[in-house]
Formats: sequence, C-alpha cells, structure tokens
Amino acid sequence: MHIAIAGNIGSGKTTLTHMLAHHYGWEARFEAVDYNPYLDDYYKDIPRWSFALEVYFLKERFKDMIAINHSDHTIVQDRSIFEGVYVFTRNNYEQGNLSERDFETYMELFEQMTDIAGFPDLMIYLRASVPHLVSNIQKRGRDYEQTIPIEYLSGLNKNYEEFIGHQYGGKVLTVDVDNMDFQNNPKDFAAIVDKIDHQLFSLF
Repeated sequence: MHIAIAGNIGSGKTTLTHMLAHHYGWEARFEAVDYNPYLDDYYKDIPRWSFALEVYFLKERFKDMIAINHSDHTIVQDRSIFEGVYVFTRNNYEQGNLSERDFETYMELFEQMTDIAGFPDLMIYLRASVPHLVSNIQKRGRDYEQTIPIEYLSGLNKNYEEFIGHQYGGKVLTVDVDNMDFQNNPKDFAAIVDKIDHQLFSLF
C-alpha cells in the first residue's frame, strides 16, 4: 500500500510522515531536499535555476515511484511525483520562472514517466494558510527557506487547491492543520489517525 503526504512548504509533511511511520509500522520515504545540489542556488536566483531544480526533483521522484511500485509492504511518502509537477513546477511556470519551452519539455518528460504509474492508495493533504506556513518555516530555521517570498507560498497554495480539487484523480483525505499541533498534542495526532483509519478501512 502507498500513502502519500501532500502539503505546502512548512505544512508539517515530514513530521507527519515520521509519526505515521512510527504509529503504523510503515516504511517512510522522504524527498531529497537537503541533498538537492541546486537548492541553495535556486533560492538565490529562482529563474536561473528553476529548470535544473525541477528536473532533478522529477528524476528523484521517478526513482521513488518505481521503487514504491515494486514494494511488497506499506510505504508512507513525503510528497509524491504528482504534486511535485502540478503544484511546484506549475507554480514556477506561472510566476515566470520557467520558460514555456522548458515547461513543455518538462511536462512531456513527466507524462512519459507517469504512463507507467498509478495513484497512491491514499493521499493525505495538509491544508494550511500562508501565515501558518511562515510561522513553521521560521521555527525550523532552515537558512535557504528564510527568504522564500510570500507570493511564492501563496502561489503554491493556489495550485494545491487546484491540484487536489480538479487535477488529481486518486483518493484524498484533507486535513486542515492551522489550528492543530499534531507533533506536540496527542489529541490532534489521534484525530488525524482516526480519519486515516476510516479511509483505510474503506479501501478493503
């Protein structure tokens, strides 16, 4: 079984992935954020490095997708290939950081890759407002994230809503996290687990 955690930067995806893996005994898979060789350069000059960054992420997500498809146990994944494309890459394109030529080339590559992939069994979307995202980003203190423009986060949120509501064809559980602290409040985490259990039972 494949469970994907979706959500904007600072929404709590990585934290929830760790917690669910521990709670259910699932295998956790994470994005190679800290190891992307383009990331520091990207946040310093987004238009210059967008295409290279997006292609690198696509390559890594495709490798994960193949491995997950061949796995014989349950995997919980921090961000899937689908939102990486329909949210992050599209946001870069819409904000003028990717040329039309680069975007079309990227989408052709993505479509060829995903011809062999199905949807995750369940996608858990962590919906968060921009102020909530900014607060979490400041708390965790990653240097390369501190200069992310508000407009960039807002654009991602808009694309997440479009992606979840109109573009994604798989099963989705939406969790509004603005008034939650599931990392430190056991009741908040239990509420999320209850919703997941309800969704999982309906899969079988």
